[in-house]
Amino acid sequence: MGTQRNGFCKRETFILSVDVGTTSIRCHVYDKSANIRGSCSSKVSLLYPQPGWVEIDPDELWKGFVTVVKGAVQDSGLQMCQMEGLGISTQRATFMTWDRNTGKPFHNFITWQDMRAAELVSSWNGSCTMKTVHGVMKMLHYLTRQKRFLAASLVVFTTQHVSLRLVWALNNIPQLRQAVEDGSCYFGTIDTWLLYKLTKGLVHATDYSNASATAIFDSYQMCWSGFICKLLSIPLSILPRVQNTSHKFGSCDPSIFGVPIPIMSVMADQQAAMFGECCFDTGDVKITIGTGTFMDINTGNKPHTSIAGLYPLVGWKIGAEVVYLAEGNAAGTGAAIKWAEDLELFSDVKETEAIASSVEDSDGVYFVPSFSGLQAPLNDPKACASFMGLKPSTTKKHLVRAILESIAFRNKQLFDVMLRETRIPITKIRADGGVCTNDFIMQMTADLLGHKIARPSHFDMSCLGAAYVAGLGTGYWKNQEELKKLLTTDLHFLPRRSKAEGDMGGQYRGVLQSWERALQRSMHWYNQP
Repeated sequence: MGTQRNGFCKRETFILSVDVGTTSIRCHVYDKSANIRGSCSSKVSLLYPQPGWVEIDPDELWKGFVTVVKGAVQDSGLQMCQMEGLGISTQRATFMTWDRNTGKPFHNFITWQDMRAAELVSSWNGSCTMKTVHGVMKMLHYLTRQKRFLAASLVVFTTQHVSLRLVWALNNIPQLRQAVEDGSCYFGTIDTWLLYKLTKGLVHATDYSNASATAIFDSYQMCWSGFICKLLSIPLSILPRVQNTSHKFGSCDPSIFGVPIPIMSVMADQQAAMFGECCFDTGDVKITIGTGTFMDINTGNKPHTSIAGLYPLVGWKIGAEVVYLAEGNAAGTGAAIKWAEDLELFSDVKETEAIASSVEDSDGVYFVPSFSGLQAPLNDPKACASFMGLKPSTTKKHLVRAILESIAFRNKQLFDVMLRETRIPITKIRADGGVCTNDFIMQMTADLLGHKIARPSHFDMSCLGAAYVAGLGTGYWKNQEELKKLLTTDLHFLPRRSKAEGDMGGQYRGVLQSWERALQRSMHWYNQP
């Protein structure tokens, strides 16, 4: 495997795609019909060196990446020389710095879940500097009516952003500070590190989708934000070159896989899932329900300026075309289900649907799924997770139903703020992620949203999206219309009309209002986020 047999390589070609997620690395080999011909996966080991710190060993990640690529090609029974191009999708906002000459990391990857910059975030958000910045930007927006100034007047830092975690690293790692002064430091998210390793140090780059998720990128100007870098003393010299999402980034060094496979796309995971679901048109919505929930709407060729916490992202840049997304997220979706399983409310996640459906309602019990605070539209990092309305008649079944209902209610909240803020008519909704296999959550979400929701036949949409972009770049697939024809759907969930209320989702109106009351009572619970 990895070399041509007797100098001969079969003529049929395939696309390789790797998704480096939060918990696993997965690689698939795709054929022209987007069927998976071979697969391999490995776990991502998270390290917790101190309370609140979450890291990944870069060398272990690299070894895992190489292993899954070799494993997927071996599983397919094909040869490496038949791989026409490689696409890479990665978790966002996880970063590292390293020596540009030796490739030696100054520290482990600091992941998007890491909380080491929490105090820094708190002090910056409450600082006079930020108040001044907000005031100046409001005035500039008033004078110019340019939306980018409105966006800047609303900026607050969070621990999920790269910005202040990078500031923490620059302040606390002496050899990193020295390397910055010597001009020998490289910064990069996971995709940048993989490109560096695959090309043996020749390429230091990222793409627009990954850059836009760091909070040190200006999606209006389509470049690293000189303003934020100056504000936070982040040296622009360490940042990678930002390339199109569909771009020949270079080729894998032949010593790695035996042949020089062209690297044709790198992409952030949620944007890649959006592309995999063929949400190419303005008003297309993708809901990924996994560890957390990510709801994205295609806002066309303009970034969306939000006042309720939706995040403006570059979806992808292919040629001259830039597609923007607005994203809302709810943390703790899959985490809430895993927590309930650990408490032995059920023994298998697959049972939850039947358990929830076995009772008429939750008997007045409401669950607030805010293990990591509340994101858009409430944006309260001090909220607590809670059960409310418990009584002697409450059973495990009611608790399970309340947990599943809370996930659908959060979907409704995100959807409503998306509609209200973007004012873009919805064209289609597609769902993916592990939790969307739960028919109870899916049907309830369709009822609450009042829209049909399509669920695909398989869920590795980030991998598929990166493959599609890579394949478009090599000419393996001709255009987006061809990709739409390859789209597969397992099931359509149609919204049911309430008999009593006579409207979509009307049967949940009272329950939703009570849940929102429970939500209000869970807010501002902790002194510290």
